[in-house]
Amino acid sequence: MSVSDDDEKQLDLDRQMSFGDHLEEFRQRLIYALIGLVVALVVCMVFGKWIFDFLKHPYVVVMTERGESTDLMVLKAAGGLFTYFRVSLYTALVLSGPWILYQFWRFIAVGLYPNERRYVHVSVPFSAALFIGGALFFVFIVCVQMLRFFFFFNEWLGVKGIITLDNHIKFMTNMMLVFGIGFQTPLVVFVLGKVGLVSLKTFRHYRRHVVLGMLIFSAVFTSPSPVDQFLLAIPMWLLYELGIFMVWWFVERKRLREDDDDWD
Repeated sequence: MSVSDDDEKQLDLDRQMSFGDHLEEFRQRLIYALIGLVVALVVCMVFGKWIFDFLKHPYVVVMTERGESTDLMVLKAAGGLFTYFRVSLYTALVLSGPWILYQFWRFIAVGLYPNERRYVHVSVPFSAALFIGGALFFVFIVCVQMLRFFFFFNEWLGVKGIITLDNHIKFMTNMMLVFGIGFQTPLVVFVLGKVGLVSLKTFRHYRRHVVLGMLIFSAVFTSPSPVDQFLLAIPMWLLYELGIFMVWWFVERKRLREDDDDWD
């Protein structure tokens, strides 16, 4: 890996930072991250009712189809208030996540080469977009199907569930987290290919094994309904293929061009 003289000088200066300088840099980045989180939390507290309605929407759709009440119950007088704050905090963490990750990467960037820093600056917002895309995919596409299956199964058993606000919010946030993590697949594949830990040939050779692992992951973290499992496994497989394409386009093609230049 080659860098210019100016880049090497800058890296030398960065690496000559004393332990106290590193602590000061860490403190500054931590303060910036906390400020971003607090700002996001204030915004989420202001728009908390809208967030609640957003998370409640799939439940409302299913209960409306069934001709039943769309109200969610709380078991304590302050249950709504505590859940409101928790939802606002979770949403603030998601919204401020890219900013917090950016501050983290800025702290460790002193040990990276300029081209490595460029990849970090691209990967952080890309990761955030994938996570949000996965969470929204669950809310608008998958969640209604899962709730329909749960209510159908309860009726088959001859039981009637009491859905509380706290249980519904936990279910929504946990599943949004699962889908957000699942949608990180192309970034994971690209990073592994970029750093050379896994070759493009290996990704292709073990494709069937990876798909099987995705099906197992989907079966563990979604409902027993095959529809719900495939609604997570299929997007993950497509994103895996996207990751393979990214490795070929940004890594393998560059390596082949460099090999051709060496032969010339």
